[in-house]
Amino acid sequence: MNKQDIIQYGLSLPNTYEDQPFPDDYTSIVLKHCGTGKWFALIMEVQGKWYLNVKTDPLESEMLRKAYSYIIPAYHMNKEHWNTIILGDGIDEKIVCELIQESYELTLPRKGKKKI
Repeated sequence: MNKQDIIQYGLSLPNTYEDQPFPDDYTSIVLKHCGTGKWFALIMEVQGKWYLNVKTDPLESEMLRKAYSYIIPAYHMNKEHWNTIILGDGIDEKIVCELIQESYELTLPRKGKKKI
C-alpha cells in the first residue's frame, strides 16, 4: 500500500478531502473531514520512509504497537491517541484500511448531548 492508495481509500470515505498541512511542504498530505476540517490521517515522508499517522482508541494503541512491528507511537503527535504506520513491504493492507476507517470514525463531529 503506497501514498496514493491511502489517499484514494481515505477520499472514498464520506465527506472527506485532502489538504497540505504545512507551508512549503508539498509532499505531506492530510486527510480531513469536510465541514470541521478535523484530521483523520497524515501522510508524510520521514528520513526516506513514508509514515501514516492515524488516531486510535487509547485502549488499543499499545496493543497495536506490540502486534505489528510497523506500528509505532505517533511521530510528532499525541502518542496516547495516535499511532504511526511505517509504510512498506510486509504491511497488512486490511489492517491499514481498518485503522484509517477507525481514525475517520474517531474524528467525526460529536453529536450534541441529549437533554434530560
